[in-house]
Amino acid sequence: MKNLILMLAAAAGMLSSAAPVLAADRVVMLPLAAAMADNDAKTRLGDSVRFYFGSQPTPALLDKLGSEKTSQKTNAFGKSDEKACNWAFLSAMLRLQKRAQDLGANAVTNIVSNYNNVEHSSPTEFECHAGAIMAGVALKGDFAKIAK
Repeated sequence: MKNLILMLAAAAGMLSSAAPVLAADRVVMLPLAAAMADNDAKTRLGDSVRFYFGSQPTPALLDKLGSEKTSQKTNAFGKSDEKACNWAFLSAMLRLQKRAQDLGANAVTNIVSNYNNVEHSSPTEFECHAGAIMAGVALKGDFAKIAK
């Protein structure tokens, strides 16, 4: 009985020391252009809503319709960080697009990465957090009607 308890305690110790490895969270900065070229993103997003990242110049704003955050995750098991992150990015973009359409907006401006409410603004890249099992992308943007 004593040996069984010692073996169980040793096994529990080994498993608990492996848990941080399984929960690894890497910050990955990836190019927007590559994410938009992956997973048929351009076709899936269409052109009814235009997207402007960070400090990208926008056409004249006719009306501001609010802002919103989205945080999307995807299964990363067996996928490269880039592949998993691009899927999560597309999911986040589709959410922003849907909200823009619901509001009658034709643009999402000032899109920034917003993981754990920490903003990272860039016109060329987005932030993703990738682990052994999950990858996540959080975005924040402003909805607007712009001149065409």
